[in-house]
Amino acid sequence: MEFISKKLIEKGWSRDKKYHVTTSQGVEYLLRVSDIAQFEAKQQEFFMMKKVAALNVPMCQPVDFGISEEGVYSVQTWIEGQDLIEILTQFSNEDQYKFGFESGQILKKIHSIPAPSNQENWADRFNRKIDGKIFNYSKCPLKHPKGQCFIDYINDNRYLLNGRPQSFQHGDYHIGNMMVDKDGKLQIIDFNRMDFGDPWEEFNRIVWCAQKSHDFATGMVNGYFDNNVPSDFWKLLALYISSNTLSSIYWAIPFGKEEIDVMIKQTDDVLSWYNDMKRCVPSWYIKEYLQ
Repeated sequence: MEFISKKLIEKGWSRDKKYHVTTSQGVEYLLRVSDIAQFEAKQQEFFMMKKVAALNVPMCQPVDFGISEEGVYSVQTWIEGQDLIEILTQFSNEDQYKFGFESGQILKKIHSIPAPSNQENWADRFNRKIDGKIFNYSKCPLKHPKGQCFIDYINDNRYLLNGRPQSFQHGDYHIGNMMVDKDGKLQIIDFNRMDFGDPWEEFNRIVWCAQKSHDFATGMVNGYFDNNVPSDFWKLLALYISSNTLSSIYWAIPFGKEEIDVMIKQTDDVLSWYNDMKRCVPSWYIKEYLQ
């Protein structure tokens, strides 16, 4: 496939180089290029994207994959639209909820793809991850005054990890990886952090959604569970969010004060929503939508 124009896209956290490219026929695509050392991982990502696309998930459709002089590449259909995170609050509260509800329904579809049969037991895997995060936080020079609230909640609720099922995961599912196309339709982007694990863990990034719109975050949960949210979901979500929030503090340090401030603000928000991890259902959840 040959391109007559190639424009670098300078946004996002991915290490991939991303380009907006155009063919001689005027067809636009998204080109992602990675280091050749990433070949196997990127091949698996492309294969899984094809599986997701086959479920009629609205997304960049995988078109081509291979090796070039720059490295390993994938070509995906181009979505003409706007990043949802930038325009969400321009919509009414009801429409924000509708977008959230649809995002939850889409996520349920994504999770219908099973994990490999040889996948490690989830409780063993995630407990090891938790132990690493608590250790790293203990060694971190930056501590939140109420950081222990997360550690206490995690240790009191680890038992919830036992027997959890596993599925395919988008890996970074939140409004920062969603778009609204030129027809006003929701689109899911950036599968480059795909993984396999407890499908409910996928909600650990919902904090980004809730910070932007309580209506959207509420809709996402209700859409996923078809308006029937199990009580164990809230307990387990609080554990996953505690784990993520704890690690976000030391994660931010190499990126400087601005990113540290963002994560400290998010930590404060989480503690407020969960009353210092003394409640399971966060205050951003709008129960009136179920009435």
